Amino acid sequence: MEKAPLAATVAALQPRARAELAELVAFKSVADPAQFPPGECEAAARWVADALRAEGFEDVALLDTPDGTQSVYGFLPGPAGAPTVLLYAHYDVQPPLDEDAWHTPPFELTERDGRWYGRGAADCKGGVIMHLTALRALKANGGVPVNVKVIVEGSEEQGTGGLERYAEAHPELLTADTIVIGDAGNFRVGLPTVTATLRGMTLLRVSVETLEGNLHSGQFGGAAPDALAALIRVLDSLRAEDGSTTVKGLDADAVWDGLQYPDEEFRKDAKVLDGVGLIGSGTVADRIWARPAVTVLGIDCPPVVGATPSVQAGARALISLRVPPGVDAAEANRLLAEHLRSSVPWGARLSVEQIGQGQPFRADTTSPAYAAMREAMSLAYDGQEMAVAGQGGSIPLCNTLASLYPEAEILLIGLSEPEAQIHAVNESVSPEELEKLSLTEALFLGMYAASKG
Repeated sequence: MEKAPLAATVAALQPRARAELAELVAFKSVADPAQFPPGECEAAARWVADALRAEGFEDVALLDTPDGTQSVYGFLPGPAGAPTVLLYAHYDVQPPLDEDAWHTPPFELTERDGRWYGRGAADCKGGVIMHLTALRALKANGGVPVNVKVIVEGSEEQGTGGLERYAEAHPELLTADTIVIGDAGNFRVGLPTVTATLRGMTLLRVSVETLEGNLHSGQFGGAAPDALAALIRVLDSLRAEDGSTTVKGLDADAVWDGLQYPDEEFRKDAKVLDGVGLIGSGTVADRIWARPAVTVLGIDCPPVVGATPSVQAGARALISLRVPPGVDAAEANRLLAEHLRSSVPWGARLSVEQIGQGQPFRADTTSPAYAAMREAMSLAYDGQEMAVAGQGGSIPLCNTLASLYPEAEILLIGLSEPEAQIHAVNESVSPEELEKLSLTEALFLGMYAASKG
C-alpha cells in the first residue's frame, strides 16, 4: 500500500481529530458513580456510537455490561472474503486527581508546548480518535480493505471486568482474525513500538480492627493495640529492604530479555527527585515488565488536619499487585491474601476483600500480523524499525480475547508514551504521534488485507 496518499489524508484530518478529541475529553467519564455522575459515561458512549454510525458502521449498539457500564460496538463490512480486524479502545478515564495541580482544566483539551493536554487525551480517548482517523483515511483512498469490528469499553480503568464477562457470555460478538488494542504506547516519542507483554493485576481491600472504638492515646496508648500501627506493619511486610516486592510464595526473580530501559531515562520519565534511589533489584525492565509489583493505592485513617490524640480502632488500605506474564492472577491473589493474613501482628482482626482482577498477557510476535505491523510502522515512521517492549500496566480484556479466540493475532499499539503521563496530572498526547499512529494503522490494515489475499 502506498504511503503518500494516505499520509496526506491523515495530515488533512488532524484538525478534525483535534476537534473530536476535545469533544470526547470534555466528558468526565470516570466509571465510578461515587466520583462523577454516570451520565458523563453514558454521554461519552453515545458520542462514540454516533461517530461509528456516521462512518457507516452497522449493528451499532450500546452494550450493557454486568458491571453496570456500557461498551460501544459496531461493525463495518469490507470486501467479500476479507479478513476481520477488531479495533479496541476505551472511553472511560482515570479521575483527574488533584485538579489544582493541573496547569489547565483536566476536562478541557488544551494545546501547550506542542502537546494536547486533558484527561484521556492519550489513555484512551486518543485511541478512539486514532481508529476513526485511520478508517477515514482508508475510505478516502479506495475503501477499507477488511471487515472492521470496533469495541470501545466503558470501565477499563476500574478493572471491574464488565466487558470481559459480556464477551464470555456472547463469544460470537468479537470474533476476528486479528485484534488491534489501541491502549498501549511507544517506548519513546518517535520510536514505533508494539507491546508484547502486559502485567496482570489483583486489587484487594484490607481492613484491620483491634478495638471496639478509638481510645485516648494518653490514657491507653502503649498497651492498647493500635489498628493503624498494625496495618503499617502488614504493609511494610510486602517490601524487602531494597524496596522489592516480597509476597510469600510469589517468584520475584524473572528477567526481561529484550528492549532495555536505562536507569537515567527511567528516572527522567518517572520524575524521580534528585538523591532519591530507585527501588528493587535487577534492571528497570526486569522490575516493571517481568516481576510482580505491589503498590498501596490508598489508606483510610484520620487525616493530619483535625486528627485527635487517639489510638485507632480500625484502619484499611487498598492494595494493587501487578502480576507478570507466566503467573496466574488468581494464584497471585491467593498468595497475597495469605501473606497479609500471616503478617498481621498482635492477633489483630484482618479481613481481605477482592475488588478486581485481570490476567497478564503475552503476544506471539512471530505472527503474520506482526510482520505487517512491522512494515507499516517502518513506513509511517520514515524507516524507524519497530521496537518490541513490555508494559507494566494491565488490560484485562487481552487475556479474555486470547482465551475466546486462540487463533486470533493480538497487537498492542497506542498513544501512551512516557511523556503522556497517563493516570497522572497533566496527561497529554503528542499530536505527531496521533498522526503517525493513525497512518500506521491505516497502512497496517491495507498490508494485512494484502497478506491474506
